[in-house]
Amino acid sequence: MITIYHNPRCSKSREGLCFLEEQKIPHSVVKYLDEGLSIDELNRIIKILNISPIELVRTKEAIWKENYKDKTLTDDEIIKILSENPKLIERPIVINENHGVIARPFSRINEII
Repeated sequence: MITIYHNPRCSKSREGLCFLEEQKIPHSVVKYLDEGLSIDELNRIIKILNISPIELVRTKEAIWKENYKDKTLTDDEIIKILSENPKLIERPIVINENHGVIARPFSRINEII
């Protein structure tokens, strides 16, 4: 089953969810801003996406620019920051078993279905 890590306030995330619904693709929704993501969950997502932790960071967010932009951080430190500040997580993330994408644009979902 497809899982979408969704932020209802994000237009790109809403587009991804709408695509799944319009295509009648069975899916579950994780509202990660409400539920949060553990360090283990983030590590699993990063592994599935086959990216480095910094690629999951929304580096233009004020939280990042004001607190972390000019710091040298390890991957573990970045993952901890994402766990503590889920607003910094790029979205939407769509995972289908062991494959996943950051669905920007939402058409990237086609790569994993």
